[in-house]
Amino acid sequence: MEALTLWAFLGFIFAAYAVIANDSVQTLGTWIASNNERFNWKIMWAAASAVLLWALWYGYYVYGDISYGRLNRIPFVEVQWYHAMAPLVLLLLTRVGVPVSTSFLVLSAFASTFVLEKMLIKSMMGYVVAATAAYAIWYVVSRWLDETKPVKEQHKAYWRVGQWVTTGFLWWTWLSHDMANIAVFLPRTLTPDLMIMISVIFVGGLWFMFREGGGKIQKIVLEKHNTRYVRSATIIDAVYWIILFFFKELNDIPMSTTWVFVGMLAGREFAIASFMGKKKTRSVFPLVGRDFGKMMIGLSASLAIVLMIHYVIVPNGL
Repeated sequence: MEALTLWAFLGFIFAAYAVIANDSVQTLGTWIASNNERFNWKIMWAAASAVLLWALWYGYYVYGDISYGRLNRIPFVEVQWYHAMAPLVLLLLTRVGVPVSTSFLVLSAFASTFVLEKMLIKSMMGYVVAATAAYAIWYVVSRWLDETKPVKEQHKAYWRVGQWVTTGFLWWTWLSHDMANIAVFLPRTLTPDLMIMISVIFVGGLWFMFREGGGKIQKIVLEKHNTRYVRSATIIDAVYWIILFFFKELNDIPMSTTWVFVGMLAGREFAIASFMGKKKTRSVFPLVGRDFGKMMIGLSASLAIVLMIHYVIVPNGL
């Protein structure tokens, strides 16, 4: 096994836990919320772990590492203490329920200001596109489908299968993008024994997240309309998957999937509220504003880290 430095190992551990506990709820949150009363959490953990292991080893077979080419613009550097500090900050914010952008907070410690600017532009575009698309989709859905009404018994099995399939594709798409946030601490070419260690740590992190029922970030999913219903969860996962897949294939610049997810939920809430009337629409603003404010906390922390590294700790570069 190729030896990792102390700071590289700590950074990897912090990032692995934070990514699994924070960002994974974007893709698995609605699935957990709508299935935790029907399926034991260990069954869902096993299913999610199977997709995770496939994503890890497929990326390793095709690319030689697990970043899926997302680190092409971020060259490998020897990990220092200030690099490991970034995922530690992310871990702390995650534990208090702040939906932080892992891409910004972790990759900002390694990326140049130019790459960070490209990431920010792509993420802002993702938020706007996701919010607009979600509003248009649910504006139509709310008029043709009452998500609060129970699914007919003869249709439940189809919706359940549909949700597991869409969640599987979404989970794989998200992993193939956000793995770069963890892979940045690792050598660009991985050995099989190091891959085995990574696999064990990731599956263990998923076990902890499922045992906690999604963790504190899951609250952002649960407080939205009808996310516990399998039909609503299926539609949410399908829309998020399509949007995320589009941006993933657009180019190899990393982006904040958190911004895309929160933007999609915001657009959905406004569409549902607009169908219910102006009074209901006004009540959505505090909810959406609170989520957006939390995102800005994460962005501010990311900018503070990159400015501190580039202009205080290492003025002449990384």
